[in-house]
Amino acid sequence: MKAISTFPLRLPRSIKAAVVKVRKQDGTSINQFIATAVAEKLAVMDAESFFNARQGRADLKKFDAIMKRRRGQPPRAGDEA
Repeated sequence: MKAISTFPLRLPRSIKAAVVKVRKQDGTSINQFIATAVAEKLAVMDAESFFNARQGRADLKKFDAIMKRRRGQPPRAGDEA
């Protein structure tokens, strides 16, 4: 099991009240809800960093060339839209 540390957290009353309300609907503890929210935020930031790095390597001329190709099969019925 990973080491767990404690961290005193100060929340405005309105945010804590919203967390209490939502965590009841979610069926989790306040601690678990906040830990999950922090983990989700970190995942979003990692994804943003990943896609920014990928964007820096993008070659838009090659992309345009690929999109203009005439090869392949026409769309199947129902795929037009």
